Amino acid sequence: MDTLWGIDLGGTKIEGIVLDKSKGHILSRTRVPTQGDGGYEHVLNQIKLLISMLEAESGTKTDYLGICTPGTMDPVLNVMKNCNSTSLNGKNLKADLEKLLNKKCSMSNDANCFALAETKMGIIPEKCPDAKVVFGVILGTGVGGELL
Repeated sequence: MDTLWGIDLGGTKIEGIVLDKSKGHILSRTRVPTQGDGGYEHVLNQIKLLISMLEAESGTKTDYLGICTPGTMDPVLNVMKNCNSTSLNGKNLKADLEKLLNKKCSMSNDANCFALAETKMGIIPEKCPDAKVVFGVILGTGVGGELL
């Protein structure tokens, strides 16, 4: 079965979803606490735990994850910056997760992901098909925004 896997790494929770790519049905959706006060390695292990839970629940595996993050990857240094989950700052989250999980990862800021998804699959195409600018705001453990 062809599936899509997504991970939302937040300040208080890490949520994952597995979708059947052909039908768009949810095969598995679950979350674990981030527990960022446990440190960087603990957060990585929480993501690993979530992946194993999704594999068991969906009965599938993947070699590729899409991950939205509470900060951004510095394109020169390849380390996370501006994360409200401060244990992530200064770390090469992408490389560390790829090594730990033995999976390829694609990452982007959560507000960027949210705004892009709204322009492609949310209310924007239906209610505002001629929109030239979209602004999305996330209010959670942290605050983020994106202007497209």
